[in-house]
Amino acid sequence: MDTTQLLNGYDQNNLTIGVLGGHSALDVCHGAKRYGFGNVCVARKGRERTYSKYFKTRGSESGIRNPESLSEVSKSEVRSPKSGTVGCIDEVINVGKFQDILNEDIQAKLRDLSTIFIHNRYFWVYFDDFAQVENNFNVPIFGSRHLLRFEERDQSFTQYDLLNIAGIRTPKIFKSPKEIDRPVLVKANEAERSYERAFFIANSYKTWESEGEKLEKKGKVSPKWREATIEEFVVGAHVNFNFFYSSLTGELELMGTDMRRQTNLDGFFRMLAPQQEHALQFGIEPKMIETGHIAVTVKESILEKAFEMGEKFVVACKDLNKDTDPSQKGIIGPFALQGAVVAEDGREDIVIFDVSLRIPGSPGTVATPYTRYLYGDSISVGERIGMEIKRAVEEGRVEDIVT
Repeated sequence: MDTTQLLNGYDQNNLTIGVLGGHSALDVCHGAKRYGFGNVCVARKGRERTYSKYFKTRGSESGIRNPESLSEVSKSEVRSPKSGTVGCIDEVINVGKFQDILNEDIQAKLRDLSTIFIHNRYFWVYFDDFAQVENNFNVPIFGSRHLLRFEERDQSFTQYDLLNIAGIRTPKIFKSPKEIDRPVLVKANEAERSYERAFFIANSYKTWESEGEKLEKKGKVSPKWREATIEEFVVGAHVNFNFFYSSLTGELELMGTDMRRQTNLDGFFRMLAPQQEHALQFGIEPKMIETGHIAVTVKESILEKAFEMGEKFVVACKDLNKDTDPSQKGIIGPFALQGAVVAEDGREDIVIFDVSLRIPGSPGTVATPYTRYLYGDSISVGERIGMEIKRAVEEGRVEDIVT
């Protein structure tokens, strides 16, 4: 999609930052306001009060703000209760279902506001075909609209191929369940919510078949679980490395590190072994539905290895051919390499088993110290996005950061 055409008619001195009402909307909108941008949230009716009520901008300066010059807006000019304004969501567009964002009238509203849209996986999973967003969403997206499909494991080219090209260590992938010769994680999806995880563990072809069939009969996993990726079960300390690559400066930054909280798995972790056994006997089985994140830190001896890994990933994305990445821009802005730190033969290594090719849903990374080491103050991913868009406006390079 031609970015010049997408930006046609936009007032680039009065851009609005747009989000879908979920995942990381509050983080993005807060960051947008800190750098002088107005914002708009497309929320689903029945789930809109977080944005239209609880965190809605209110007070003497509520509503979309159009500064005369973004260059005059600094981080110190943060709206706060002292200035009579609280909240971070300026405008809300309510839709019956998230897919309605592709409706012409909704897109027209976003374009009238000169909206730059910040996408996330939450935005894409509501469409059966990624091409609907890639081809029919005529609003410029901060980041790549062509790479995100690689997160799905049923594509012809996936994150595993990308990680392999980058030379990043991943768990062993088993092409056939009959090859299973060690504990594995079967990355099946939920039956009811196909975008949510319903992973299960097996250690042989027999346990793969029996566990999968049992969960399917209970309605826990998708009927397509036999097509799910079978991945070596890696035992280590889970860490998500959340990066930001600036296509304006060519620099890679570590925004923070975190790990997932999953229900009801976290509840099982808090039980003693006898209690876990009783829970299983009573029909309570572990689930891996993501419910949040916890900020963690890593030893400084691991940081250089993490940066090397991130730099390899950026290069691999840049080198993709035009058929794979039509924009030829590679990764833009935030992404995450999610995995575990393992100990082998007295040394530590990082194994990556998941990739986020957009903003991860983890605003708590601001609680880790890495951006403070770089900028003097801790900044969130949402703020870093606001900073990047502001710089692109000042340098006349908005086209470089959108697709």
